[in-house]
Amino acid sequence: MSIDTISRPSLHNHERQLASNDWQHGQVELQCVEKWQETHDVFSYRFQGIEPVKFQFKPGQFLTFNMDIDGKKTYRSYTISSSPSRPYSIVVTVKCIEGGRVSNYLAESLNVGDTINASGPDGVFNLVDIKADKYLFLSAGSGITPMFSMSRWLTDTQVGADIAFLNCAKSPEDLIFRTQLDTISFNNSAFNLSYILESGAERLPQGLSWGEGRINAEQLSRLVEDYKQRTIFVCGPEPFMKGVESLLESLNFDMSRYHYESFGTESSQVDAKVITEVDNTATGFMLRIGDNSRAMGQNETLLEGIEAEGLPIIAACRAGVCGACKCKVIEGETESSSVMTLTPDEIAQGYVLACSTKLKSDVLLQL
Repeated sequence: MSIDTISRPSLHNHERQLASNDWQHGQVELQCVEKWQETHDVFSYRFQGIEPVKFQFKPGQFLTFNMDIDGKKTYRSYTISSSPSRPYSIVVTVKCIEGGRVSNYLAESLNVGDTINASGPDGVFNLVDIKADKYLFLSAGSGITPMFSMSRWLTDTQVGADIAFLNCAKSPEDLIFRTQLDTISFNNSAFNLSYILESGAERLPQGLSWGEGRINAEQLSRLVEDYKQRTIFVCGPEPFMKGVESLLESLNFDMSRYHYESFGTESSQVDAKVITEVDNTATGFMLRIGDNSRAMGQNETLLEGIEAEGLPIIAACRAGVCGACKCKVIEGETESSSVMTLTPDEIAQGYVLACSTKLKSDVLLQL
């Protein structure tokens, strides 16, 4: 695994670092100070502020990167994999997706010393907004990133934090943060770490708890006997999360203690030009934004209409999760498939997520 680092006086001025202000929310300019490979297709990037800051966020939250790729403004959201208990830098961990425009751009083009603009932190999938006493972290693939941040925070700040961590992957070579998790488990007796691998589980070191194949009732009960007494956090590919949800429902788990995070796949985060060509079948409904008006297609979302008009909006996840495309309906009726990240007060004021909202009448929108 390769590790690149950079040494600059401004990054190692301890007095400036200790005196730096907290960054809690908003725009920030970051510099990459380390880059390394976690697995054959996963990279981690460590950042510090161009102006020294202490990063304050809720374990499990994400950043949204603002990049210019091939002359196009591009936004993507990535979970913070580091812990706010170590606030002088921030780490994101990104899996390269076949055909993925942004993940591969970062792997190939973002190097130590480069700068990038980010905003956030955002996300309600975190340890502050979700209360728990006993935790079960269920992850697959790069869905491990929020769980790793949460685990580091809990073990850094509490003695005896009761955590069961069940990580699913294709093979031992696909296990992200394996060495770090093994260390956390070794140093914390209440941290119960186990793995389920599709193949190759016999290559794991002796002493680890593991299963082979896919997660099912027998594996879950064997690896985490008291799972029904825990609050469950789930993150991973959509099929994995849907499978876990169905499994828990069949086992009569209290689903009020089931929480999940999803950004969909990068392949679903396609360019606006492609989106606007999908369906222009007129509904008869008009979308108005300032001086702009547009007849909407029957399956078009507000986001697609906004982008088709060339208006500025951040669309990071396109899955109704990140909250970046929040906007306000001034007049008219809409239908939303997601209100994640919106507070009850914001919903009452007419705020919606543009990526998850369609028109049911003529609408006047405020960005």
